[in-house]
Amino acid sequence: MKLQHAGAATALLASALFMAGCATHTTPSTFNRSEVGRAQTVEAGTVQSIRGVQIQNDSRGVATLVGAGIGGVAGSTIGGGSRANTIGAIAGAAAGGAAGNALARGARNGVEITVQLENGRTVAVVQDGNPTDYRVGDRVNVSSDGSTTRVTRR
Repeated sequence: MKLQHAGAATALLASALFMAGCATHTTPSTFNRSEVGRAQTVEAGTVQSIRGVQIQNDSRGVATLVGAGIGGVAGSTIGGGSRANTIGAIAGAAAGGAAGNALARGARNGVEITVQLENGRTVAVVQDGNPTDYRVGDRVNVSSDGSTTRVTRR
Protein backbone atom coordinates (compact mmCIF):
# COMPACT_ATOMS: atom_id res chain seq x y z
CA MET A 1 0.00 0.00 0.00
CA LYS A 2 2.82 2.40 0.82
CA LEU A 3 4.35 1.95 -2.66
CA GLN A 4 1.05 2.98 -4.24
CA HIS A 5 1.10 6.24 -2.25
CA ALA A 6 4.71 6.86 -3.24
CA GLY A 7 3.91 6.22 -6.92
CA ALA A 8 0.93 8.54 -6.85
CA ALA A 9 2.95 11.24 -5.10
CA THR A 10 5.77 10.84 -7.64
CA ALA A 11 3.33 11.22 -10.53
CA LEU A 12 1.80 14.28 -8.85
CA LEU A 13 5.29 15.73 -8.34
CA ALA A 14 6.20 15.23 -11.98
CA SER A 15 3.02 16.89 -13.25
CA ALA A 16 3.26 19.78 -10.78
CA LEU A 17 6.88 20.45 -11.69
CA PHE A 18 6.05 20.30 -15.38
CA MET A 19 3.30 22.89 -14.90
CA ALA A 20 5.51 25.09 -12.71
CA GLY A 21 8.21 25.04 -15.38
CA CYS A 22 5.81 26.14 -18.13
CA ALA A 23 6.20 29.84 -18.65
CA THR A 24 4.09 32.24 -20.59
CA HIS A 25 5.85 33.11 -23.82
CA THR A 26 5.57 36.69 -25.01
CA THR A 27 5.89 36.42 -28.78
CA PRO A 28 4.22 39.10 -30.90
CA SER A 29 1.58 36.59 -32.01
CA THR A 30 0.94 34.62 -28.78
CA PHE A 31 -1.77 35.77 -26.39
CA ASN A 32 -2.94 34.46 -23.02
CA ARG A 33 -6.63 33.75 -22.54
CA SER A 34 -6.83 36.69 -20.11
CA GLU A 35 -5.67 39.07 -22.87
CA VAL A 36 -8.46 38.18 -25.30
CA GLY A 37 -10.97 41.00 -25.63
CA ARG A 38 -8.86 43.42 -23.58
CA ALA A 39 -8.28 46.79 -25.25
CA GLN A 40 -4.68 47.70 -25.94
CA THR A 41 -3.04 51.04 -26.61
CA VAL A 42 -0.96 51.05 -29.78
CA GLU A 43 1.83 53.52 -30.49
CA ALA A 44 3.93 53.71 -33.64
CA GLY A 45 7.69 54.00 -33.50
CA THR A 46 11.07 53.17 -34.97
CA VAL A 47 13.49 50.49 -33.73
CA GLN A 48 16.59 52.16 -32.26
CA SER A 49 18.48 49.11 -31.01
CA ILE A 50 18.16 45.34 -30.68
CA ARG A 51 20.02 42.89 -28.48
CA GLY A 52 19.71 39.21 -27.70
CA VAL A 53 18.82 38.32 -24.10
CA GLN A 54 18.07 35.23 -22.03
CA ILE A 55 14.61 35.01 -20.46
CA GLN A 56 14.53 33.00 -17.22
CA ASN A 57 11.44 31.52 -15.65
CA ASP A 58 10.08 33.46 -12.67
CA SER A 59 8.52 30.41 -11.00
CA ARG A 60 11.61 29.05 -9.22
CA GLY A 61 10.20 29.61 -5.73
CA VAL A 62 6.86 28.04 -6.59
CA ALA A 63 8.46 24.99 -8.22
CA THR A 64 10.83 24.52 -5.27
CA LEU A 65 7.97 24.69 -2.75
CA VAL A 66 5.72 22.37 -4.76
CA GLY A 67 8.58 19.92 -5.24
CA ALA A 68 9.47 19.99 -1.55
CA GLY A 69 5.87 19.49 -0.46
CA ILE A 70 5.17 16.60 -2.77
CA GLY A 71 8.59 15.07 -2.12
CA GLY A 72 7.92 15.26 1.62
CA VAL A 73 4.59 13.47 1.24
CA ALA A 74 6.14 10.80 -0.99
CA GLY A 75 9.09 10.36 1.35
CA SER A 76 6.89 10.01 4.42
CA THR A 77 5.48 6.74 3.06
CA ILE A 78 8.93 5.12 3.09
CA GLY A 79 9.79 2.95 6.05
CA GLY A 80 7.94 0.92 8.63
CA GLY A 81 7.81 3.26 11.61
CA SER A 82 7.23 6.87 12.47
CA ARG A 83 10.97 7.61 12.72
CA ALA A 84 11.62 6.12 9.27
CA ASN A 85 8.62 8.01 7.89
CA THR A 86 9.95 11.29 9.32
CA ILE A 87 13.43 10.71 7.88
CA GLY A 88 11.86 9.76 4.54
CA ALA A 89 9.73 12.91 4.58
CA ILE A 90 12.78 15.11 5.21
CA ALA A 91 14.82 13.40 2.49
CA GLY A 92 11.87 13.52 0.07
CA ALA A 93 11.31 17.21 0.74
CA ALA A 94 14.98 18.00 0.11
CA ALA A 95 15.09 15.96 -3.10
CA GLY A 96 11.75 17.31 -4.35
CA GLY A 97 12.76 20.90 -3.64
CA ALA A 98 16.06 20.47 -5.47
CA ALA A 99 14.30 18.87 -8.45
CA GLY A 100 11.70 21.64 -8.58
CA ASN A 101 14.35 24.35 -8.45
CA ALA A 102 16.41 22.70 -11.19
CA LEU A 103 13.42 22.32 -13.52
CA ALA A 104 12.34 25.93 -13.07
CA ARG A 105 15.77 27.35 -13.95
CA GLY A 106 15.25 26.88 -17.68
CA ALA A 107 15.93 29.88 -19.88
CA ARG A 108 15.03 30.68 -23.45
CA ASN A 109 16.24 33.12 -26.06
CA GLY A 110 14.66 36.53 -26.24
CA VAL A 111 15.23 39.96 -27.68
CA GLU A 112 15.21 43.43 -26.15
CA ILE A 113 13.89 45.98 -28.65
CA THR A 114 14.36 49.68 -27.93
CA VAL A 115 11.81 51.81 -29.79
CA GLN A 116 11.66 55.58 -30.26
CA LEU A 117 7.93 56.33 -30.25
CA GLU A 118 6.44 59.04 -32.43
CA ASN A 119 5.49 61.02 -29.31
CA GLY A 120 9.20 61.29 -28.39
CA ARG A 121 9.28 58.68 -25.62
CA THR A 122 11.67 55.74 -25.80
CA VAL A 123 10.62 52.29 -24.56
CA ALA A 124 12.45 48.98 -24.32
CA VAL A 125 10.45 45.76 -24.62
CA VAL A 126 11.73 42.23 -23.95
CA GLN A 127 9.92 39.43 -25.73
CA ASP A 128 10.60 35.96 -27.10
CA GLY A 129 12.49 35.92 -30.37
CA ASN A 130 15.98 36.63 -31.60
CA PRO A 131 17.87 39.70 -32.79
CA THR A 132 17.41 38.80 -36.47
CA ASP A 133 13.61 39.24 -36.18
CA TYR A 134 13.97 43.06 -36.35
CA ARG A 135 16.43 45.60 -37.74
CA VAL A 136 17.38 49.08 -36.57
CA GLY A 137 15.16 51.52 -38.45
CA ASP A 138 12.17 49.15 -38.76
CA ARG A 139 8.79 50.84 -38.32
CA VAL A 140 6.90 49.01 -35.56
CA ASN A 141 3.83 49.19 -33.36
CA VAL A 142 4.16 48.91 -29.60
CA SER A 143 0.93 47.57 -28.10
CA SER A 144 0.22 47.37 -24.38
CA ASP A 145 -2.72 46.55 -22.16
CA GLY A 146 -0.95 47.94 -19.09
CA SER A 147 0.43 44.53 -18.20
CA THR A 148 1.80 42.93 -21.36
CA THR A 149 3.63 44.91 -24.04
CA ARG A 150 4.58 43.64 -27.50
CA VAL A 151 6.47 44.98 -30.48
CA THR A 152 5.15 44.04 -33.94
CA ARG A 153 6.09 45.09 -37.45
CA ARG A 154 3.87 47.68 -39.13
